[in-house]
Amino acid sequence: MANEQALIKLRMDVDYPYPSRAKSFLSVALRIKNRKSKDYLKNAQIIAKMINESPKQVKAYWFFTPYTVPDKRLLDLLNPDKHEVALHIANKPFEEWKNLESATNRTVNCYTIHGTRRLSARLLWGRKLKESQAKIPSDFPLKCFHDYETYSLDTIRHALGLAESQKTAEKWVEQGHVLSVHPEWLFQSGGNRGPFYDVLKNILEVDGELESLRVRRNFSVKIAHDNEEYEKNILPTEAFVEKLGERGIDVFTFLDRKWCCPIPNPPSTWTKTEDNIGLLEIKDYYSWWSAVGKKTRNMVRRAEKSGIKVSVVEPSEMLAEGIWNIYNETPIRQERAFTHYGEPLQTVRGNMFAAKNSIFIGAFLEEELVGFIQLAYGDNIAIISNILSLQKHWDKAVNNALLAKAVEVCAARGERWLMYGRIGNHPSLDRFKNSHGFQKFEINRYYIALTRKGKIATRLGLHRELKDALPQPIKGPLIPAMNWVSRNKMRLKLRLAK
Repeated sequence: MANEQALIKLRMDVDYPYPSRAKSFLSVALRIKNRKSKDYLKNAQIIAKMINESPKQVKAYWFFTPYTVPDKRLLDLLNPDKHEVALHIANKPFEEWKNLESATNRTVNCYTIHGTRRLSARLLWGRKLKESQAKIPSDFPLKCFHDYETYSLDTIRHALGLAESQKTAEKWVEQGHVLSVHPEWLFQSGGNRGPFYDVLKNILEVDGELESLRVRRNFSVKIAHDNEEYEKNILPTEAFVEKLGERGIDVFTFLDRKWCCPIPNPPSTWTKTEDNIGLLEIKDYYSWWSAVGKKTRNMVRRAEKSGIKVSVVEPSEMLAEGIWNIYNETPIRQERAFTHYGEPLQTVRGNMFAAKNSIFIGAFLEEELVGFIQLAYGDNIAIISNILSLQKHWDKAVNNALLAKAVEVCAARGERWLMYGRIGNHPSLDRFKNSHGFQKFEINRYYIALTRKGKIATRLGLHRELKDALPQPIKGPLIPAMNWVSRNKMRLKLRLAK
């Protein structure tokens, strides 16, 4: 009984042949059956691969219409252990059943009925205006799958957030119910369905290598990078690149961690650009203390004389509230809008407790948290992912004391490298980094074009963010203007919110 409850039952209603709704409608309207098209049943193939990779017990029932008969690429993925080919009746039950068995060389045991509510859809599928769905003859021998209790995964994902829809779906699985989806809504939404990729991925426990992937758009180009690219070595495999392309990514970018693990012989097909990080090599704390200038050492001493106490702190409700107070002290920091201003306490708390491989260093004046650093540990590097203090206590050199403590902690852990962002986008912050021993370390950033659109984008230079594409002699004079725009956008936003 326990094994039966653990079985994930999926019903796939494969209504349309392409991820593009417009292309699908046109093919159905014109009765075009182009099974050789590159994107024919593309989403169905992705789902089939996810099911095959899943460590969970899964049984998938694939209901195909006359316009979505599986081609060889999909059939090769539908092994009988986890998949069953079934019929999604459009108009003619017996004819469509025999055609599906003939085309797939599979025995078809079950059917569902394709239904349409809109009059235009009935015309599209060749039905009479009064017929929302085909009529099933009484002597039709296949088993009706509508008899099983089924719940729509793509519908609840559209209606609920990821966490709630996943919780609901897992409850349905435990109760032995069937989860139904329409593959065309895997990555996009429409009407009251989709996109359900994220919740399906989590239920099946697959695509873990994509967990930290982040995607930005430059015009219509989707550019992805790993959010942990500074913390781990990335050398994309052919299978990984193929998976990204299948999920609609046009360009994948990653960096060469050449301070510890340079990439040998990168392919000529990768587009290379120059990038940098602010990097400090640590031998021991005393060596760092001796190497920084007298002014920096005096600033650290000033913090101590001002009563600032610095120590490693565990994540807690008190720490979350202290960070939240720092975030919401001022909407403007370093002459530009501060992105965390106005962030709810619940969000701050959630991000703090969710932080992986991190420690927090707090600076206290009496009992008040007046500044903090978040250090993230990766392979052969520690990263300053956040360093902030209350502006009203800047005269006490809080950030200097925090940075000195971070070096001390890293030295005690045996961390050789400490990273502090990039150098070149903020002059005053760059001076602060340099004064504490951080140097500009040149690295290479690579871009892999995964689609035709991606190839065009890399040729036109659309793969890079504007701030990175601009030459430094041009970027320097523009920074004050960009800061001015940022500040005034924030002020306008706050004025409108009143």
